[in-house]
Amino acid sequence: MTARTHDVAAFASLLTFAAFYPPDNLNIPTLITCFIANIVGALIPDMDQATNRLWDLLPAGNIVGKILRRLMLSHRTISHSFLGIYLLYQILLYVTPVLFNENYINIGAVVWSIMIGFISHLAADSLTKEGLPLLFPIKWKIGIPPFSFLRMTTGKFMENFIVFPGILGYILWLGFNKREIFLQIIRQIKY
Repeated sequence: MTARTHDVAAFASLLTFAAFYPPDNLNIPTLITCFIANIVGALIPDMDQATNRLWDLLPAGNIVGKILRRLMLSHRTISHSFLGIYLLYQILLYVTPVLFNENYINIGAVVWSIMIGFISHLAADSLTKEGLPLLFPIKWKIGIPPFSFLRMTTGKFMENFIVFPGILGYILWLGFNKREIFLQIIRQIKY
């Protein structure tokens, strides 16, 4: 999938999660941080590629990227697996309290936002011909549907004209059908 598809899929996943599990104690700094964290989470699995937008955003990103890309072995290995999900979660439990002040930002909400973005990336990539090595280090790749010839090619017609607009349509549908929940969340935001 392309980065823009991953971005909207992550946002749709975050909204879906919020619709069914409305957050408590939400304030403006947490809300903004969660939106950014969600998009960052959606980009993390592809940090094993030189073209990942995160490398451009980080100071000395290209240098750090060259080192980390080697540690991740190759594209769609550890960062696209259950092991990658577990490792990222453990890293976030350590890193987020160091990066954010708990007095101003709900760290739990930020961690969940990143994880939702990360998992949405994997779910979207499971629809592509390449599939995912979810059981890494076992090289067996898993995809939906199970036969790769039925899956889509990244950046082609199916993604650009069906999946991407479909996700945008889903966001509009969800916003309309869960508007009372979203309005209640907005009313409860502390300034």
